[in-house]
Amino acid sequence: MKEVWVHADPWDKELVTTALESGADAVIVPDEKVTAVKKLGIIKTVSENGDLKWGEDVMELEITGAGDEEKIVRQSRDKKVVVKTTDWSIIPLENLISRADNIYIEVHNSEEAKTAMGILEKGVAGVIVREPDPGRLKEIINGVKSCSEVLELVELRIDSVTPASMGDRVCVDTCTMMKEGEGILTGNSSQGLFLIHSESIENPYVSPRPFRVNAGAVHAYVRVPGGKTRYLCELMAGDEVVGVDSKGRTMNLTVGRVKIERRPMLLVQAIGPNGLVSAIVQNAETIRLVGVDGKPVSVVNLKPGDEVLGLVEEAGRHFGYKIKESIAER
Repeated sequence: MKEVWVHADPWDKELVTTALESGADAVIVPDEKVTAVKKLGIIKTVSENGDLKWGEDVMELEITGAGDEEKIVRQSRDKKVVVKTTDWSIIPLENLISRADNIYIEVHNSEEAKTAMGILEKGVAGVIVREPDPGRLKEIINGVKSCSEVLELVELRIDSVTPASMGDRVCVDTCTMMKEGEGILTGNSSQGLFLIHSESIENPYVSPRPFRVNAGAVHAYVRVPGGKTRYLCELMAGDEVVGVDSKGRTMNLTVGRVKIERRPMLLVQAIGPNGLVSAIVQNAETIRLVGVDGKPVSVVNLKPGDEVLGLVEEAGRHFGYKIKESIAER
């Protein structure tokens, strides 16, 4: 997730308050105002003695030539580097972003922020916003936070749906109300994840719970920010999972509660571009996948040949990180 820092040095209480209310990640403030920030709310401070310290955690370096690029790349290996460029030229930033991950730049408006997010389709790690007007500052922060990864969802053709006896399933209750076509990605193997629909659909059995995804068995992988996966049973309040819609557009969802209960289960198996994809989910009408038309389809109504949406990639994870090695998951 891209970070947004707000530049509030000289001190401006209204800018800091706006940063807090808009979900900024940090504020740059004078050293003597660190305590004042903490009285307003919980947010990281960047100053000589803040949560992130100049020179120790964060460097500010100007780029004027190739020699500066080398210095910035070296520093970025263990520090966040705020890069200053005289003409906000994209070419030097492209060179840096292709070689380093901890690059931050200053922006003054939404257009600059959008450009920074898209350099080389990777973008900077974060932006420092210099905008004295709280209203415009809020717009810029919201714009950056809405810049989301788009995943390439694929068609998975259902092969079989069979009973899988009893098991512990996980309901992930998020802090976000989801709509039709939205859910999270889970599956038995990192090589293939189904898009499991939220409980946002009206039905005669239970009231809709648009914040919830009945996501599958405790052992299943779930996609989380940073291109990583975690086990469903590991999730706790305050963690984040990746919400996805039928177009592959993503947003980070904060977990508010996790419910694990013993229920009858189903094994859903499908064939994707890389072979078999499977998931074990609760045997209930209210558990839905997402069809290729973007519409939810109940697992109890799935038939061989039906097509649903999912995400596939090469198998292999080590503590949730994608790795390249010889590995087989069944």
